Amino acid sequence: MTDNFRKILVTVLWGLAFIWALSDNQLRALWPSVVALGTALLLKRVLIGLFAGGMAGAIILANGNLAVAFVSLFRDHLIPLGQSPWKVGAILFTFMLGGFAAIIEKGGGLQALVKVFLYKGRDPSKRVQLSGFILGVVCFFDGLANSMMVGRMLRSLADQCGVSRVKMAYIVDSTSSAVACLAFVSTWIAYQLGMIREGYAQLGLENQVQPYALFFRSIPYNFYCWFTIVLLPVAIYKNFNPGPMKKYEMEARTNSVKTKFNSVEDNIHWAVAVIPVFILLISIFLGMYLNGAKCLYPVTFKGIADAFGNANSALVLVCASAVASLAAFLCFPKRVGQEVPSKIYLEGMQSLFLPILILIGAWVLASTLEDLKAAEVLSLLLTGRFPVFLLPTTVFLIGALISFSTGSSWGTMGILMPLSIPVAITITGSSSGQYQELILATVVAAVFSGAVFGDHCSPISDTTIVASISCEVEPHDHVRTQLPYALIAAIITIAIGFVPVGLGIPIWVLLLMGTLIIWITPDLLSRFKKIKDQ
Repeated sequence: MTDNFRKILVTVLWGLAFIWALSDNQLRALWPSVVALGTALLLKRVLIGLFAGGMAGAIILANGNLAVAFVSLFRDHLIPLGQSPWKVGAILFTFMLGGFAAIIEKGGGLQALVKVFLYKGRDPSKRVQLSGFILGVVCFFDGLANSMMVGRMLRSLADQCGVSRVKMAYIVDSTSSAVACLAFVSTWIAYQLGMIREGYAQLGLENQVQPYALFFRSIPYNFYCWFTIVLLPVAIYKNFNPGPMKKYEMEARTNSVKTKFNSVEDNIHWAVAVIPVFILLISIFLGMYLNGAKCLYPVTFKGIADAFGNANSALVLVCASAVASLAAFLCFPKRVGQEVPSKIYLEGMQSLFLPILILIGAWVLASTLEDLKAAEVLSLLLTGRFPVFLLPTTVFLIGALISFSTGSSWGTMGILMPLSIPVAITITGSSSGQYQELILATVVAAVFSGAVFGDHCSPISDTTIVASISCEVEPHDHVRTQLPYALIAAIITIAIGFVPVGLGIPIWVLLLMGTLIIWITPDLLSRFKKIKDQ
């Protein structure tokens, strides 16, 4: 496709935005997502696509008045970002973590860790991927923090071990939202419980529900998150690289710089990297608990979960990154060249300026979509009457479509959960109490699964963008290499998860079957390709 043809298609998208702005069709609320996705895919520039979608949304909100739309874009959607403590905190944390990671990388501790761990095995490429997977699971407390930290820590090691950065971005992204959504102690939990309570409130039953108990019951049925996590080690162990990923992995193997560790001094210890990272993790965990706990003693699982939900996560993340940065300064080896830690720190922060603009663009687009009630329009258009056993599948598909279109997992939960729970209660009213509890738990899990699907692979999702930023890859390349994995997990989620569970098949059977199918999928696809090529 030529550049001129791409520009023509983008112009058509904008022309349709003007036409829809003057119409009364409720579908126009979805057009900013189409403009953002289309522009980003056609021009391969996510930043341009995000702001183009935001401007299209502002135009529609202004009924086609360009002057009003331009002013509104700044007044109503960009400037208010600075009034959000969470968004300001997220930006500060991202900048500070960029500086922190730069010091860790330049300190040589990670390369020392490679010598100690990665090169003891026969295949360092698998070991660095498994390191990313394990770190991602350990950093369960926040999706964005997980994505930024793990990617920044391991991307240079990936280069040295012959692993493509898009493969690392896939690993980082798949262990962020999926892990945070399953964790009962995370920055997500308070919002998740609030949405469950809101679903019951639609029927006036908010005093008859225990959101925490329902959340726990839903965890085993959160098929997409489980299967995404299971697929990761299988893909690593079997070197499974479907679609465009195969080309990137072959190039990374060819361009591998495995032997270039001689520049690192032999007397540098891996602890200069591990200690600051450990302090960062402990600071976040303790900070969340101390800031959010109503009572510090006795320490209980519920108390920890409530503390993480109630904590001012933005403040804690900034403070924790400041403490960890100080530790990184103190641990920085004095004989690593003649580089000054403060200069390295500032360069690490500076390298994230353009990526932060991409993150801001995603927030601007999300703001216009919120004002247009895009997710609500989409969910109302697709919601209808379905057989009871198909309700979880339907909820998952609607959630996946909403989250992919809007790039917001929390927005998807906020719109879909209050609609799904009343429907589930209503249509199972004549069923046994046990079956109603099963459907309710599965529907709640389906909302979470659908929301994470979009957060996992939507080009305009902040988690997708942060994973791309942390691994220094183009978001467009990250999305198209990750999408085959996401679709495999989604297909198995529907076929082995939500459809049969609605028919009453035990959950442990489905989880085992899904895991087995994931295990044999790479072999089946490989055989199919060989037959096709013959």
